[in-house]
Amino acid sequence: MPRVIHTGQALVDYVLDVPELPVRGGNVYASAGRRSAGGAVNILVAAARNGAHAVHAGAHGTGENGDLIRATLARDGVELCSPPVPNVDSGICICLLEHDERTFVTTRGAERRISECSLQRAEPVAGDVVCVDGYTLVAGATVEPMLAWLEGLPDGVEVVLDPAADFANQPEEVRRRAVAVTTVWTSNLDEAADICAAAGVAVPASLDMAAAAGLVAGLLAPGAVSIVRDGPNGCAVRVDGVTTAVAGFPQRPVDTNGAGDAHTGVLVAARLAGAGWGDAARRANAAAAIKVTRMGPATAPGTEEIDAWLATGSGSPAGR
Repeated sequence: MPRVIHTGQALVDYVLDVPELPVRGGNVYASAGRRSAGGAVNILVAAARNGAHAVHAGAHGTGENGDLIRATLARDGVELCSPPVPNVDSGICICLLEHDERTFVTTRGAERRISECSLQRAEPVAGDVVCVDGYTLVAGATVEPMLAWLEGLPDGVEVVLDPAADFANQPEEVRRRAVAVTTVWTSNLDEAADICAAAGVAVPASLDMAAAAGLVAGLLAPGAVSIVRDGPNGCAVRVDGVTTAVAGFPQRPVDTNGAGDAHTGVLVAARLAGAGWGDAARRANAAAAIKVTRMGPATAPGTEEIDAWLATGSGSPAGR
């Protein structure tokens, strides 16, 4: 059975709900706070809940953060390729969550201790899907091992890149090598605009997701798929030179942290289950819509829930 193999960083999220960010040197009171596993965990859990054989090929630490990550993955049957990194715990991501925006402060820990050897323990083969997040490609010790391993993957392995916010700011050589091995690009609209601008592409001021998917496709290898998300508007999917806008399901959000991850996890699981790109994107849009009505990052719905939700024809009764 083909697998979803995620190479990215598993972290622990400390989420604080704030009315707004304080001024520099100021103070703000959070209305609530919570701790949960996040990062690569979100995509792996979403994929596993939708029938995929999910595997974490990244590194995880020794300590309470690593314990939480492993326990969260185990609940949904996600496999681990490597033992815990000794004497180093996994990092944390402090998320300041406003009603319409998220701000992150992240530490670096065991998740940065990857090598070509540790990644190769996943033993990817043709038909597998390898997910890569842009945070692994941010300047540091993880960049070269990740790129070298990706460049040596067997033919027929799908490489899905979710670039994250900092990818466009990385050296041109890093971006070039990462994009060259990417067979599926999935990002939000801002990230798509940023990578195009960094590559010297003229980006119109009124860029929409369909146009962005077309621009990104011009940066990828022939035959690659580009997907650009735009929150409640859904996503645009460009396959074989044709762009399709797949409508979203607007909700009243309570927590948008992890919505993009839910989208990616369900998207790749649906593809492995045999869905076409349009149907997979519709299921992913539904998963993200359901997720934003729930607190916590790794709260993606499973296959049956998405089926039932779509069958209503109008989305979640709680969210419309």
